[in-house]
Amino acid sequence: DPWTGEELGRRRPGDLSEGLVNLMPFIWGLHITLELGGWGVWILGIVALVWTIDCFVGFYLTLPVSSSAFWRRWKPAWLVKWKAGAYRFNFDLHRAGGLWLWPMLLIFAWSSVMLNLYQVYDWATGAVFDYMPLSGHPERMRPHPPRLDFRAAVATGERLMAEQAAKHGFKVERPIEFYRMGDVYTYLVKSSRDIRDKLGLTTLTFDAVTGELISLDFPTGQHSGNTVTNWLRALHMADVFGLPYRIFVCALGLVITMLSITGAYIWWKKRKARRHLQSRPSAVRDAETQVAPP
Repeated sequence: DPWTGEELGRRRPGDLSEGLVNLMPFIWGLHITLELGGWGVWILGIVALVWTIDCFVGFYLTLPVSSSAFWRRWKPAWLVKWKAGAYRFNFDLHRAGGLWLWPMLLIFAWSSVMLNLYQVYDWATGAVFDYMPLSGHPERMRPHPPRLDFRAAVATGERLMAEQAAKHGFKVERPIEFYRMGDVYTYLVKSSRDIRDKLGLTTLTFDAVTGELISLDFPTGQHSGNTVTNWLRALHMADVFGLPYRIFVCALGLVITMLSITGAYIWWKKRKARRHLQSRPSAVRDAETQVAPP
């Protein structure tokens, strides 16, 4: 109760026993952790890493064996024979769908590694790009310092951000977040250097005692690895390019479901064929697999 402070009820996010009001929090928890906590994050991270590797393996398997007349031989892999039999139609749908959407499949696979196995992602990104992980700025802790109070800190953050905007030639659109950790204040704004529709990640940190500027981090244009990372995060979260891209991501989710089902069907048919072949007598099996000379 907002007047008496009396507790009127409790709600646990994702608990379906409390009704459909928790359906979306439950789906969200299922998406990010499988509702298994830390174990779920590890499982999804490993699956994402396998998915990333599988993107390259699957792409390689579509390539023609011979390099002669390469494009003519590779062209059928991009097409679907709509009037073919059930297995061939399923196979074409799986192969062509994966090829046409391959860049986006790789983006979502690798960005999933970033969100769940950040240790692997940070190592790989740091090996290729100029990259500063989020934990790049250590906290400052001093015994009982006379810190700036909140109003003075906000005024200092706004002043420093305005000075840096004039110095580096960017525009501040709106404040996003302001908080203190240890003896460091962090001020986040959405600026012209940001790419996301709703979130701003232009980040200024300054000393909570002296008001001295510590760092200014841009989401793009500063470190190539951080630019790539922020683009991956924005594309994964569908927080870029407005409603059209969000609709595309929704459709992509349905396509990924289709690719999973068709891939499982192809595996099942091939497994069934191998088992059938292995169950035949060896003499018959050898005769079936022998290639007759021309």
